[in-house]
Amino acid sequence: MILHTPDMHPLEAFQSHYRRKNPRRLVGLMSGTSADGIDAALVEVEGVGEDLSVGVMAGLEIPYADLRETILSAASGNANAEALCLLNVAVAEAFADAARQVAEAAGMSLRELDAIGSHGQTVWHAPEPLETGGYRVTGSLQIGNGSVLSVRTGCVVVSDFRSADMAWGGQGAPLVPLADWLLFRSLDRSRAIQNLGGIANVTFLPAGGSTDEVLAFDTGPGNMVLDALAARLTGGKLRYDANGELALRGTVCEPLLEELLNESYFSRKPPKSTGRERFNAAYVDRLWERGRALNLSVEDLMTTATALTAESIARAYREFLPGVDEVILGGGGVRNPALRQQIEQRLSPTPVRTHEDLGWDGGLKEAVAFALLADRTLQGLPGNLPQVTGAKRAAVLGSISFPSCEESFNR
Repeated sequence: MILHTPDMHPLEAFQSHYRRKNPRRLVGLMSGTSADGIDAALVEVEGVGEDLSVGVMAGLEIPYADLRETILSAASGNANAEALCLLNVAVAEAFADAARQVAEAAGMSLRELDAIGSHGQTVWHAPEPLETGGYRVTGSLQIGNGSVLSVRTGCVVVSDFRSADMAWGGQGAPLVPLADWLLFRSLDRSRAIQNLGGIANVTFLPAGGSTDEVLAFDTGPGNMVLDALAARLTGGKLRYDANGELALRGTVCEPLLEELLNESYFSRKPPKSTGRERFNAAYVDRLWERGRALNLSVEDLMTTATALTAESIARAYREFLPGVDEVILGGGGVRNPALRQQIEQRLSPTPVRTHEDLGWDGGLKEAVAFALLADRTLQGLPGNLPQVTGAKRAAVLGSISFPSCEESFNR
């Protein structure tokens, strides 16, 4: 039982109790821009900062099923206030189910957890200031209500991680780089930790470098454009280019590739982040029309789109990173042989490895990251890297939801 004096705020009492726990068990929950489903990881954490050690006790990738199309519609701007309000709760229910499933996979009950870190589901990301009601503002909306998730699971939940960074002038992304540094830094090799999610992003970890030396940003589209284009090219028969089969049979249209690489985002200097607001259905429609105008085959257009992801990564490294000894790939795009082949060719002779080569499940890395960010929040430690996001200062991230005093303070 947590004891606190009348002049101690309950949150202060909880954090005081939490800091004394070692090890700590947390579930991290994440759904990326592609909205394929929920990644859930149950981790055991010991120590703090450079002395941190992390073990994954269980991990699952759980498809959204019926929710996916509704989420994608909302992320395309097709949800009114009522629909978005209800979807916020429905996603929380799905995340609660995922937390239960991963706890069961680890042979644990939810009551044995210390906390849940939930990224939620991004439906809009607006990192550049826009005029709204007389104010110039930025914002990023992740749905999956933290209070609902907390009550359904009986766990303390940390959610809404991006808002604090944006309040301090940052882009709210990327947030995984601190976890990358904790997990993958090397004393003698400079590493680029390249995530191939819906959006592709890189974390550069200089050999022996501190957190102040980490560089990170979104390189551009990852799987998002490829998945949507595969669906468009096959009349909805495919949700994605399974095993890169279409792209492996085609040839890159170099003039179209160069045209696509003229997109202003690619030449913009970091800090920078992007998402579905830029590389969306309208973008895919324009790409499809250009392919038709150039009489490209389905295979050639898919190969060219795959080259766009690979070349935008390679150019970002050449322009913005000071020197990479090895690349570590993670995320769903690792399963696409055509994409991996293009990346390896365009980054040669730099060796390209995977998270699995380092003993990690690359598909669960971001879920693990949000468990670690929740752990830092509950210890009162900052979770962003200001030089990465552009924030004016380091900030403790997230909102904390408690199911009840009895559930929260008597663990």
